[in-house]
Amino acid sequence: MDPTTFNKSKRITKEGKQRWPSTESLAKVLTATGASLGEFVSLVEDQQSPVGIRQLPKLRLAQAAQPGYFDSQGRPLRAHWEETPFPDVSDPHAFALEISGEGLQPVFRHGDVVVVCPSVDVTPGDRVLVRTQQGEMLISELQAINPQELWVKSLGREQAARNLPANQVQWVSRISWAGH
Repeated sequence: MDPTTFNKSKRITKEGKQRWPSTESLAKVLTATGASLGEFVSLVEDQQSPVGIRQLPKLRLAQAAQPGYFDSQGRPLRAHWEETPFPDVSDPHAFALEISGEGLQPVFRHGDVVVVCPSVDVTPGDRVLVRTQQGEMLISELQAINPQELWVKSLGREQAARNLPANQVQWVSRISWAGH
């Protein structure tokens, strides 16, 4: 950190009011101390553990299509997963997938992470993760759904639409968050 990061002149305005530290200053503190944002917040709030942070199971998307990572309802079988800290989500079965490759550009890039919530209802317009009975994993936009069929549109450059008979879909789960 540079010597002026916490200079008294930066903490109080010319009018004598206290000034909040900038996000850049907070980022410098976190980098210098190696603390996570959750750990920092717990110190500020004077609590024992980070608030609202939990460990989500995390896996690379390329691995997720292989057998043994999910149960029949699309919930992760945690034994073979890594974990990543994430703000708490209401779905107890939520998991994270790391995008690999360039097949989902321009929407998702290599290294992006999506959080999938199997217990959340899906509706047209949602971004979803679909697992077919053949083991294929599709990250798509849900166009329509009924008891007989599921219509999805690819998020990749080609934006191809697919009609999947319901008996070919093992499960479909909503993507609730995405980021890098």
